Amino acid sequence: MNATMDFADHEVGYDIPALPGMDEADIQTPCLILDLDALERNIIKMGNYAKAHGMRHRSHGKMHKSVDVQKLQERLGGAAGVCCQKVSEAEVFARGGIRDILVSNQVRDPAKIDRLARLPKHGARITVCVDDLANVSELSAAAQKHGTTLECLVEIDCGAGRCGVATTGEAVAIAQAIDAAPGLVFTGIQAYQGAMQHLENYADRKAKLDDAIARAKTVVDSLRAAGLTPGLVSGGGTGSYHFESNSGVYNELQCGSYAFMDADYGRIRDEHGQRIDQGEWENALFILTSVMSRAIPGQAVCDAGLKVQSLDSGLPVIHGRDDVTYLSASDEHGVIEDRRGVLRINEKLKLVPGHCDPTCNLHDWYVGVRNGKVEVVWPVSARGKSY
Repeated sequence: MNATMDFADHEVGYDIPALPGMDEADIQTPCLILDLDALERNIIKMGNYAKAHGMRHRSHGKMHKSVDVQKLQERLGGAAGVCCQKVSEAEVFARGGIRDILVSNQVRDPAKIDRLARLPKHGARITVCVDDLANVSELSAAAQKHGTTLECLVEIDCGAGRCGVATTGEAVAIAQAIDAAPGLVFTGIQAYQGAMQHLENYADRKAKLDDAIARAKTVVDSLRAAGLTPGLVSGGGTGSYHFESNSGVYNELQCGSYAFMDADYGRIRDEHGQRIDQGEWENALFILTSVMSRAIPGQAVCDAGLKVQSLDSGLPVIHGRDDVTYLSASDEHGVIEDRRGVLRINEKLKLVPGHCDPTCNLHDWYVGVRNGKVEVVWPVSARGKSY
């Protein structure tokens, strides 16, 4: 979007943290920056993996909330489309030109269902998850009202205990109802195990996924027996995609955080016991922050506190440094342990956020950097689109 975006009315330090062409050293903090080289390598790597394993990859828009990042994932990584969690989020991507969108969630509010049924008019293929028979008639009525078609995935509970039907019989009954409903198309099943994605131990993750894959296979077999072979069996995240892609059951991955790689995901281990941010994926997203105070010996204070990051998955990690440690956050301040007094006023640090998804939703802009220069500035297109 940078190619057509007019920054003439954007004042650095007020409207925007940087402009294309600026030196990295002049970026206003705190803000989100992207290491474009690392981001592109991550995207290409996932794309190559999915292709080599015969999988579609549907990248997750709730992670970055950016039309620009999604288009990069489609162009460099061959992403087949995007997952969204909310109708308003999906609408941003549809209006931004993304042509294959899965709302990987249930939509039940009448106003939201109505908006969902209008989304295909933007030229996008729209798919939504269903886990309640009553929802089928609601979606069908809205699709008929607007003369559109909605595709549906029956969501099954793969062990997370969140959304999704618990029994094979329920899954088959909903699929049959979708198949018979005007304006709807039965496309397949949603089988995402979200609760295990961040389990650090490989064997623990595998045990959870073995169970999830078995549940998905049982549903797929029953659907086939009922004459409703699912076109898509969709699921898989950054912490589990190896399992789904080698299962013989799934044919679509929904990985998101791999592209940015936050501190919490980085802690999980592969089958060899290695952290996945030390070989499998690179940190590409950072909160750029500046040191603003050294008033207390052995301590520094930076300008990145609670208002620019989510701490639900732990504190950020200071990238590339083992001599200083981020200790705590208040609204506008981050306290850093600096026992040797090495930090200087206005020195910039890169923080790897604990959880990228809610952190990104706190910001208006991504500043993309390469070779010490600001190359692109992208809006966080769907920021706040949570309804």
